[in-house]
Formats: sequence, structure tokens, C-alpha cells
Amino acid sequence: MERVTLPDILTLEEASAYLRLPPQTVVHQTMLGNIPGRKIENDWRFLKVAIDDWLRSKSGRAVLLQQAGALIDDHTLSDLRAKIYQDRERSEVDGESVD
Repeated sequence: MERVTLPDILTLEEASAYLRLPPQTVVHQTMLGNIPGRKIENDWRFLKVAIDDWLRSKSGRAVLLQQAGALIDDHTLSDLRAKIYQDRERSEVDGESVD
């Protein structure tokens, strides 16, 4: 299998082939902010290194779950949460008043 070298800056067609996705999907996901890219006048451009970084990165949800899991054995967390709500003069449950 012959290895193809891609340029540092990809066109929509190159990014689509690189990601193995239809061009419409790449445009849609880029417009949603999920795939890093820029529209310059009528053309899309993508930094290959940004796409590589994006593919390697964890989703925000995965990072949040990983961080939350790190706190699972923290016995001071419930006290901290109660203090935060008390300082904000809010209940942890909507609709309840704080005395």
C-alpha cells in the first residue's frame, strides 16, 4: 500500500478523504464546532495537525467523567457541596428554601 503525504492545510475534499467521511458531514460537523476548520470566502480549509489533535483528544464529557471519577473517594465532597449551596443561599433542590 502506497503512503500518501498530505499537505499541512487541507481542502474540504482532502479533509473528507482523510477522515473518511462525506464532505457534507465534514461541513456540518465543522459548522457545529466539532471538527476544527475555517471557511475562507467560499472554501473550507483544515489544519491537518488540528484534525490530528482533535481525533486524539477526549470529548469534554469523557474528561468530565474522568475528573469526577478521581473524586469518588473524597469524603469531604458532600460537605463542600453543602457549603457552596449555603454560601449561594440556594437549595440543592429547585423550589426549596434555604433557612
